[in-house]
Amino acid sequence: MKVLVIDDQELVLLPIEKRLTAMGYNVKVETNGIEGKKLFDSFNPDLVIIDINMPEISGLDIVEYIREEARSATPIMVLSGSVDDNNIIKGFELGINDYMKKPLSLNEICARTKHLIGAPQINKKEVTYSNRVIIQKRGVGVVIPCYNEEERLLKEEFLRFIDEYTGYYLCFVNDGSTDKTLEALERLKVGREDYITVYNCEQNGGKAEAVRQGMLYLSENKSLDYIGFLDADLSTDFNDFEDLVASIEGSDFKIVSGSRIQRMGANIAKDSARAIISMTINFIIRKILSMDFKDTQCGAKIFDKDVVQLLFGKKFMTKWLFDVEIFMRMRKKFTLAKAKQMISEMPLKRWVHVDGSKLSMKDSIKIVFQLGQIFFGYRGKTV
Repeated sequence: MKVLVIDDQELVLLPIEKRLTAMGYNVKVETNGIEGKKLFDSFNPDLVIIDINMPEISGLDIVEYIREEARSATPIMVLSGSVDDNNIIKGFELGINDYMKKPLSLNEICARTKHLIGAPQINKKEVTYSNRVIIQKRGVGVVIPCYNEEERLLKEEFLRFIDEYTGYYLCFVNDGSTDKTLEALERLKVGREDYITVYNCEQNGGKAEAVRQGMLYLSENKSLDYIGFLDADLSTDFNDFEDLVASIEGSDFKIVSGSRIQRMGANIAKDSARAIISMTINFIIRKILSMDFKDTQCGAKIFDKDVVQLLFGKKFMTKWLFDVEIFMRMRKKFTLAKAKQMISEMPLKRWVHVDGSKLSMKDSIKIVFQLGQIFFGYRGKTV
């Protein structure tokens, strides 16, 4: 029993292909809609699973081709992130058999596949999987800078997330570690190379440069819509990062930044000395940016892919305050009023300071001097 899956998001295709193949189906996948039409003719599938929004040709155009030109009654299942009711109506008018909106459970896709065309005869043994595997409607790259994280790397947390949330691609950047961090990262990606990569910087350049290199590397990946970064210690966890991604999806924001503000219902744990220094620094930053930020330095941010080259193309002036430079570059490029409309600050539900973080109290004091460097360095500076 043959299944053809057409979706421009490779990160969406991979888990569907793997699961249906394990169930006994003969599966072929295609990221290009035009090539998908040709593959339909040559493969002669028993079921077509297709996305609507693709760059080369609309999925609905392929449905129309199958029904009108090829005159085929092959069952068609649409998986789409589109919330436009007109697409749903048009799809059924053209003759689709099922329509599901992303994000959705991979188990549901498998159940509906069996409902439409039955289970393969060769499937002697039913294979069970986690009920939490989710097919997303977008591709998200995440940069995780790592410096001497061999002992602190939360391997199980990263693997659990990547196994349950499709659509994510993790890029661990080894920032010239002097321990065995690189070896630990290489072991981490074994068996999950489609979702995890390791970018190695032979010399330590600091967090700013590690993040910059990782962001530029992921910007070359055509399957990604958004790219962000997250601290290796997961002081901000993946649940909150998912909220940041959900906030930028379908909005006009180009940046959504996490904020570690204290509020009821949130678990935001900072030691008192760091909290006082952070308040002082944030006051100075607000004056420099002329933006009412509560927390620019949170290590969890997500960006529309369109602005990554603009914001990360050039090296940053400072080691720790590259976040401030990012917002300054937005301001310089789009004007202050426009930048305020393109940047959103989202409170986190959880943030916990992890012992062993590389930013010391002495480093925090140096930040004040780096703020002055930014203030004078970006005056009249073009981006």
